Amino acid sequence: MSQGPSTAQNAPARLEDVEGWFWAVDQLLFDWILSRQNEDPERHGDLLELGAYMGKSAIFLGQYLRAGETFTVCDLFGAPAPDDSNVAETASSYANLTRRAFEGNYLAFHDELPVVIQAPTSVVATEVKAASCRFVHIDASHLYEHVHGDIESSRTVAAPGAVIVFDDYRSEHCPGVAAAIWGAVATAGLHVLCVTGNKLYATWDDPAPLREALLSWLAGREDLWHGVEEVAGAPLVRIGGQHAVAPALPQSRYAAPAPAASAAPAAPAAPTAPARPAPSALRKLAKDLLPPIIAREIAKQRRR
Repeated sequence: MSQGPSTAQNAPARLEDVEGWFWAVDQLLFDWILSRQNEDPERHGDLLELGAYMGKSAIFLGQYLRAGETFTVCDLFGAPAPDDSNVAETASSYANLTRRAFEGNYLAFHDELPVVIQAPTSVVATEVKAASCRFVHIDASHLYEHVHGDIESSRTVAAPGAVIVFDDYRSEHCPGVAAAIWGAVATAGLHVLCVTGNKLYATWDDPAPLREALLSWLAGREDLWHGVEEVAGAPLVRIGGQHAVAPALPQSRYAAPAPAASAAPAAPAAPTAPARPAPSALRKLAKDLLPPIIAREIAKQRRR
């Protein structure tokens, strides 16, 4: 159902104005993966985000949604958490998070809201159609048991070849995320494709074709560095770039209009050279001004 545009006075004018963390390196990888999927006529599927905060990455994801596809966002949005530990986490980290703020930010960039599930991410496996999602972004709870559940849900909803992206896989304040991810790599068949400073990219399917395409793409970029090393018996691509050039970002309806191009000042006209008298006029002028003896001599020389 179409929604009207946000009218909040503090509506974001740019994606950078939306509170949250989404660095240029990861914007580039999201863009490469989703654009590659969109260019493949055989690949169809929905988009899913677990944990939305103020909507920064959701706004970015929304621009890759194609006709007939569904974008689903699941977050508590300030609703009561399912257990005491999650209540404490929500209160300390996301005290200002509300569904209304998310929706206002999202509608500043898009005409329609995604499907919003305001509930714990544990409901996703039953609320989202199985094997339907081509891209899943997980940035919800940092607690081990919840991340473990989100990983299992991603396997349920992932379409063949889907890419699963995890945030905060190595941050010191959320070791439960790292434990759950690497546990799934070791025992559950999750395959890591690549890592950046903030996110880990994986798939439940054979990662080799996508890894090969990724390395080919990285080889042509001067703003990113990359390396490959063996981890858990498989190649893992490491990617970084402090000067990464972000892709074209979605435009807010509240963005200031681009200044009109001013007309270039007209170049000053080149000075016009005075008209040169015709030869006959020169002869007449010489005849009138020169002494007769000199004029007769000039005429004689001309006849010769």
